Amino acid sequence: MAEQWRHEEALVNGVRLHYVRAGTGSPVLLVHGWPGFWYEWRLNIGPLAERFDVVVPDMRGAGLSEKPDLPPEEGYTPAVMAEDLRALLDGLGVRRADVVAHDFGAVWVQQFARTYPDRLRRLVLFNPPYPGIGGRWYQPPHFAESWYQIFHQQPWADELVASSPRATELYVRHFLSHWSYRKDLWTEEEIRTYAEVFSQPGAVRGGFNWYRAVFRTRGGGTPAPIGTPTLVLWGENDPILPVAWADNLGQFFPDHRLVRVPECGHFVQRERPDVVNGEVAAFLGAP
Repeated sequence: MAEQWRHEEALVNGVRLHYVRAGTGSPVLLVHGWPGFWYEWRLNIGPLAERFDVVVPDMRGAGLSEKPDLPPEEGYTPAVMAEDLRALLDGLGVRRADVVAHDFGAVWVQQFARTYPDRLRRLVLFNPPYPGIGGRWYQPPHFAESWYQIFHQQPWADELVASSPRATELYVRHFLSHWSYRKDLWTEEEIRTYAEVFSQPGAVRGGFNWYRAVFRTRGGGTPAPIGTPTLVLWGENDPILPVAWADNLGQFFPDHRLVRVPECGHFVQRERPDVVNGEVAAFLGAP
């Protein structure tokens, strides 16, 4: 139950991170994407906490965590975010954990898995951006879906989106609706919660900085495969990360299982929590 969830804070690499913790058992880290924060896991925390020690951070730049005003290529790269995950586990006294990640969180967690493979037991990814997608992001006709990634590079983009509560709400509402299979999925209360969190000073900039950091530091060849046992859940109706892009998963995750989720878009944990909670608990709880 929500009243049993503990909202706590930790100083991680000089940045104050907020996180939610619930349950007991083996540790499981839930890592949000964009536009997200701990709240995107609210339908999963309770069921998973019946079997696991669930830790759900707001990553730097998001939610109730600090949003340092640093150049993106210094303060928001996947390597920096992976170090935050490592330091958070250190601070919690957790040597080895299972990690579940969505969207941008999957980018950071792949970096974490390659840098600290011994800290990871099993991995679950939802609709993950991964190297096997290649240049398909910006090929027609998909470029019409990826426009926001270019928009986020503009130095004035966060100021424009954060110029008023109404502008912030319109921007967040668009992605929550457009990326979902059911366009009426999100309640007004949920949208208001997202809009209020993104209306905090620096919150829009923090999320945009994740995109800026990737654009400014990309390159360096093909990453090594991740040997960690991996479960991938992929919504079959995701317009921004089409399930057809799962075709190269085996090249980068040699020990993986793909579960295609029908009538589901980008927000798998919100759209099909029954599937997510069952699949994740079974995979992480197996010997």
